Amino acid sequence: MGKTNCVVLREIRLAKQLWPEQISKILVRQLGRLIEKYGLSVLYGDIQLLNAKWYVTHSGLLGLATRLRCFGIRIHPVREFCDRSLGRWAFKATVFKSRTCKGFVGYGDADPSNVSPLVHGAEMRVAETRAVNRALRKAYGIGICSVEEIGSFAEPVPSSRESKKLPPQPVNGKNGNYGGPKVRDRLCQLIRQHQLDANLVKSYAVDFCGTKSLREASREQVEAFVAHLADWAEKDRNALLCQLNSYLRTKEGAA
Repeated sequence: MGKTNCVVLREIRLAKQLWPEQISKILVRQLGRLIEKYGLSVLYGDIQLLNAKWYVTHSGLLGLATRLRCFGIRIHPVREFCDRSLGRWAFKATVFKSRTCKGFVGYGDADPSNVSPLVHGAEMRVAETRAVNRALRKAYGIGICSVEEIGSFAEPVPSSRESKKLPPQPVNGKNGNYGGPKVRDRLCQLIRQHQLDANLVKSYAVDFCGTKSLREASREQVEAFVAHLADWAEKDRNALLCQLNSYLRTKEGAA
């Protein structure tokens, strides 16, 4: 059996373990095609299954672009569709597959009405990500939608139990409180309860908050991340593990 077939079978086995009640023979065939054609991986969080449909992730698209030696991505705000006071943003992304490529264009927009309440205030970053995803999908012929383009799944809405505001805590980045002891303790509790990799959770938190390190995140950002993590772990732990595993590639690349 060839190396490619072994990889496909391994990924299919993992998909069946993650989504035993959702995956069908048709989905298995589709997954095999995505793996063979694009080198996407369930293990590394490149693909997600939602409502009996496959979705590619932002990390999966960036990984594909890297493997195929993408020359560059140019991103500009579409100012006539941006309104900072309303939290409305639109971006144009152009992907250049090679030095001579004329570019593949994709647009992405975001405002408080089409993103999760957990990321209100971060609409600009969401819009930029959506634009990049669409441009990359055009450039490399990815026919399936990306997770980040459907905000309700990319950023699940918190349950009423977890969305209650935590008591205000002082931000003290120097001692690593990450928004206060109660928030930090809640995060540690979630990691233990759901048996998550603490380092991967930290990497995800930094990405979620949009900061260079977790210590630079505000109390509100960390509170939002903790609520988001708790809700996702409760609703679909397997999908959360896929998301966390996507950061393994970053760590391996850095090593």
